Amino acid sequence: MSDGVGGTAITVLVVEDHDLFRTGLAHYLGEQPDLDVIGQASSGRTGVRLAQELRPDVVLMDLRLPDIDGTDATREILRVRPETRVVALTVATGDSDIAAALNAGACAFLVKDSPIEDVAAAVRAAATGSAWLSPRAAEAVLGRLRQPSPTQPDREALEQLTSRELEVLRLIARGCENAEIAAALAISPSTAKNHVSSILGKLGLPNRIQAAIYAIRNELV
Repeated sequence: MSDGVGGTAITVLVVEDHDLFRTGLAHYLGEQPDLDVIGQASSGRTGVRLAQELRPDVVLMDLRLPDIDGTDATREILRVRPETRVVALTVATGDSDIAAALNAGACAFLVKDSPIEDVAAAVRAAATGSAWLSPRAAEAVLGRLRQPSPTQPDREALEQLTSRELEVLRLIARGCENAEIAAALAISPSTAKNHVSSILGKLGLPNRIQAAIYAIRNELV
């Protein structure tokens, strides 16, 4: 995946049904030297098809689309191409909308009235494997962490993890990004990224936000 470093731009697909908003957003992002908007879509189904054809690093996904829901489109994109990162963008700020987007696999959540600079920052964070939440989304995630888990800790799944992966999972739960994990464990950022991917795969989780919730509910921190 591109990271905008060393002359390789982060490729972006913008999926948004409002033409003026979509073209304005695509124009702004395209002007950033480290971002390359390679496609636009005005519907969920077109977004899914273009994500498969163009293989973008990041999909900026509106959750309210005229054909299929943005969360369903996100889920389908990640089913076929799990290495793609999805940034959810919506006017909705309800807990259920935020939870649905994160459960579908989005690694970032922004409301449409966010500063335009935040959208670009969220795209960059997503491309490097980091999470990005608007303040309202962060509040909702913290609320979920405070709620008691309806199930017992999943010790069987945890037993799949190596001791190093458990260390990484604990650091994810503390809010550490890949570079911070690498520094804490004296490993390379790419090795940290590989550990995170392995953890998500073994636990069947869509993103590091869900991994942090999982770790806290399983009393790892």
